[in-house]
Amino acid sequence: MFERLVHGVAGGRWDELPELYAEETHVTHPFLPGSGVLRTRDELRAHFAAGKAMNPGFTVADLVTYQGTDPEVLIGEFAYQGTYGGRPVRIANIFAMRISGGLIVESRDYGDHLGIAGDSGRIPELAAKL
Repeated sequence: MFERLVHGVAGGRWDELPELYAEETHVTHPFLPGSGVLRTRDELRAHFAAGKAMNPGFTVADLVTYQGTDPEVLIGEFAYQGTYGGRPVRIANIFAMRISGGLIVESRDYGDHLGIAGDSGRIPELAAKL
């Protein structure tokens, strides 16, 4: 499920991504100032529509997963790399997920939002949220 998500983002399969999540879910982006909790597939559709509008050209690099004693919990570390706005980018990420019944029911997505803002020329927008 984790690999379907990250490769789906990299492959631009934005419309398919909300279906990887349970109808009621709990997704947070702790390193993104001002971001709220995404609790439903409809909220995730809006979230992924914003990614689709950016139309990044990414691949997934350095993917490593970790699983502990709880079979529902998975931690994945990876980077999206490629180009955005004609410039090379590399965005480090760590996702901590709980997967139940074949769907993502909870995820904490620790992305490098400072790096994203820098690479996309949106540092002032990020700073305003602080």
